Amino acid sequence: MSDLLTRNTDDNGITTLTLNQPERRNSLSMDMLDALSQALTDIEADGATRVVVLAASGKVFSAGHDLKEIRDQLDSQAFQLALFNRCSEVMQQVVNLSRPVIARVAGVATAAGCQLVASCDLAVAADTARFATPGVNIGLFCSTPMVALSRNVSRKHAMEMLLTGDMISATRAEQLGLINRCVDESELDEAVFTMARTIAGKSGHTLKIGKGAFYKQLEMPLNEAYAYTARVMAENMRADDAREGICAFLDKREPEWKDS
Repeated sequence: MSDLLTRNTDDNGITTLTLNQPERRNSLSMDMLDALSQALTDIEADGATRVVVLAASGKVFSAGHDLKEIRDQLDSQAFQLALFNRCSEVMQQVVNLSRPVIARVAGVATAAGCQLVASCDLAVAADTARFATPGVNIGLFCSTPMVALSRNVSRKHAMEMLLTGDMISATRAEQLGLINRCVDESELDEAVFTMARTIAGKSGHTLKIGKGAFYKQLEMPLNEAYAYTARVMAENMRADDAREGICAFLDKREPEWKDS
């Protein structure tokens, strides 16, 4: 792995990716985005990973894009477009990854850093964490972070964050639905990895089917969503793990997943 990003996989198949540039506030520079993209590509091809935890070193989860990098390229519209497109691609990689992704947020997550949290399937934050989309304060509206944010919280709450640029607490983020849980800072790892282990104990094949279907049906009208998910469930029933899971439940025993 790059020095920008560390990777560790434990015996439960939980892979922790850690943004590791605290001196730069774990900014999503082009290099950091490339490192994260490569890590996600590697995990997709990796049979050992069942759940991904996305964490960060230091007191800032991610401050978003590297403003110094942007300032150095202020006259290059080509670079700016490439950067924002690259970031959008990485966010979609998180969503499209066949494994569940849990954000472990121990510090501040702003702008594209907040976007990254919103793009993860689940998020657990310490009660000391804070969140914002503050681009409006520097004349650069958080338009791409808006995509993930508006798909996680209600329209008016998203607009309030985007239009004011104000920082919100982890408690408020939980109330809005931006994160799943706000826990005491001392209990963050326990909360994150208990959740990760629970999910890792499920059928990997079933999780892949379910995650993909969840995001796809969200974009459909109600009748199309039901028709699509009925087909998904019928196809899911043909899987070895579905048959094993049903039999194990009826036999009152633990299932033995084949991930197929």
